[in-house]
Amino acid sequence: MILDNFPAMRSHALARLAQFAPRAGRDYATGRNSDPGPQQMGAVSKLSPYIRYRLITEQEVVGTTLGQHSVPAAEKYVQEVLWRTYWKGWLEMRPSVWTQFVEERDQQRDSLPDASAVRNAEHGVTGIEGFDDWARELVETGYLHNHARMWFASIWIFTLRLPWVLGADFFLRHLVDADAASNTLSWRWVAGLQTAGKTYLATTDNIERFTNGRFAPKGLATVATVPSAMPFVEARPLPQAAYFDPQKPAYVLVTPEDLHPESVIGAPTQIRGAAILFDPEILWGENARSFVAAATGDVLERVRNTFPCPVISLNSLDPSALLAQARESRAEQIITPYAPVGPIADALTGIAPLLASEGTPLVQVRRSWDETFWPLATKGFFPFKERVPMILRDMGLAR
Repeated sequence: MILDNFPAMRSHALARLAQFAPRAGRDYATGRNSDPGPQQMGAVSKLSPYIRYRLITEQEVVGTTLGQHSVPAAEKYVQEVLWRTYWKGWLEMRPSVWTQFVEERDQQRDSLPDASAVRNAEHGVTGIEGFDDWARELVETGYLHNHARMWFASIWIFTLRLPWVLGADFFLRHLVDADAASNTLSWRWVAGLQTAGKTYLATTDNIERFTNGRFAPKGLATVATVPSAMPFVEARPLPQAAYFDPQKPAYVLVTPEDLHPESVIGAPTQIRGAAILFDPEILWGENARSFVAAATGDVLERVRNTFPCPVISLNSLDPSALLAQARESRAEQIITPYAPVGPIADALTGIAPLLASEGTPLVQVRRSWDETFWPLATKGFFPFKERVPMILRDMGLAR
């Protein structure tokens, strides 16, 4: 079903963007909070899976939107796109938050006294109207409306009193568009851990209003008790971006973190070979695996058209196999689009020393979009968003 809802091709993403862009102004602003149900059109774009894996980029989405609307008219939608950028930048400067999440998740899995409560929540058999429907919808479709995600997380944490890290893990394992930053930090925000003391408490009236009366759950928590959490360090400076030498022979590695490498690397003449990584062990769940597996063929064709060189598919991030491919192509460096904090970044960090020691360094190339916006995510989103209009004008994206 996931591929019925989200065909994993860049051409489809661009067509969906073109279809949505005229509605990205008032229509989106007035209807974005309403969740009419999985079979209904609704006001949202449903572009998030394509943006998450960068089959299309944030810059393309914002540029297309602002080609048809002024910044004030499309403010709500542009901000929604920039939330994903903001979360990535925030986590990039505080990577220990991801590490702590993984550690706490594993600890809670092993020590939870009532595992059946988590199973009931994941299977949608708690008896809570709406919540159970969203649990089943998530597993079946790989997607939930953003407002439903907030309601679900609030009920999980405050009504069912289940560990937030296990709820975040449930989303990671089933959402097709989940990334480490947006998912982890959004759950932290609902729980009151991201912005100290600020929680999101789902209410019956709000759910009934914005589901058009489909759901009106009873017995929801009326008090939000912030769960305890491990402290995390203050923001560190954003690590300096790497730059590859376009004059040196290079091998390109494409990971699911960025499936549009041609817009990062360009088309230098020294590209000698490329590999598209599809490692099921790194991706979180079946929905994400299905989407990325289907997208691999699309990426292979585009990479072959951009870099006239041999292109292969890799089913594991084996440094020896990668090094062998690079040596066979006589490359002196391996170039890959930058992977933000998360499992793929962890895997790349693990193999980089071996590649460097063998004389073929791994160079992660960061997009100018990220390079511009990520350093601004030092505080909350509102100081961040105040800088956005001027930056978009400087980029030539805004009227």
